[in-house]
Amino acid sequence: QVQLVESGGGLVQAGGSLRVSCVGSGGTFSSYAMGWFRQAPGKEREIVAAVSRSGHNTYLADSVKGRFTIPRDNAKNTVYLQMESLKPEDTAVYYCAATGPRLDDFAYRVRSVYGYWGQGTQVTVSS
Repeated sequence: QVQLVESGGGLVQAGGSLRVSCVGSGGTFSSYAMGWFRQAPGKEREIVAAVSRSGHNTYLADSVKGRFTIPRDNAKNTVYLQMESLKPEDTAVYYCAATGPRLDDFAYRVRSVYGYWGQGTQVTVSS
């Protein structure tokens, strides 16, 4: 059973930076594509960023391009979401997600591909 634990959320001023982390256990982390999703109050959960199992391929939503990155460290079973130039509209609960074992090296943006989810971490950006 794969378990994902996020950390690093918090309160930050607009224009600031924050890094959230997700540590995976219970499986072969390097075989999973990983994604970060977020859900703001009253809104649908949306994809923010995704990374392939090797880390070579990434996807970033248009709303975060140029501001966020999604590095991963397979030796540490960890994927990060590095957030720069934060805006109040980035305020949400951020969720880490993992696919099952993959043979391809795609960065998946479709929510239904992800079978494992963390508990979420709150990120609040004040204006």
